[in-house]
Amino acid sequence: MIELTDIRKVYAMGGTSVAALDGVSLSIRAGEFVAIVGPSGSGKSTLMHIMGCLDQPTSGSYMLDGALVSGLRPGALAAIRNRKIGFIFQGFQLLPRLSAVENVELPLTLAGMERRLRRQRAAEALAKVGLTSRMDHKPSQLSGGQQQRVAIARALVAKPPVLLADEPTGNLDPQASAEVLDILHHLHGEGNTVVLITHDGGVAQQAARRIAVKDGVVNSY
Repeated sequence: MIELTDIRKVYAMGGTSVAALDGVSLSIRAGEFVAIVGPSGSGKSTLMHIMGCLDQPTSGSYMLDGALVSGLRPGALAAIRNRKIGFIFQGFQLLPRLSAVENVELPLTLAGMERRLRRQRAAEALAKVGLTSRMDHKPSQLSGGQQQRVAIARALVAKPPVLLADEPTGNLDPQASAEVLDILHHLHGEGNTVVLITHDGGVAQQAARRIAVKDGVVNSY
């Protein structure tokens, strides 16, 4: 599903070059639940941005679902993100003026799906995360855990093969964190490929396989 080969990402900083990723190679099979774990500044967020087609590597190749995506133009990358990847962020990234169901609909709106069908799909996704009774609530009317569940519903509404969860429990209390991790386990059990990015070793233990990143390189599998 995900195949990275000798990925390097170099940034120019103050007249010098800094390698955020320095020759990373890794594979994630379809249907796996993998944690990418490392401290702040290790390169794991840069790796997530490349895997999510939010950024391009300086060199190396990236195959996603059998297709080469490294080197594609921004428009092509945006289309791949919309079809292939569901994102779950630490900060939820919900639009405050929209209801829960309207936030979940957004990827389908961008894909051009007609309103009746996208509303049905959004309602089904919210039901999957236990928020049927909160569909018409705006983010300010929801707890942090509920907002993250809305974000998970938005990530899965287009039925992408890959879910990328970037520190999904970082802003949550222990109970809400456990609920979110339970949902990720359930989605994995349904056949989704789940990639969990975290600095927390305890959270990383939830995954079936862990990949450690430090100083821009993969240290262990």
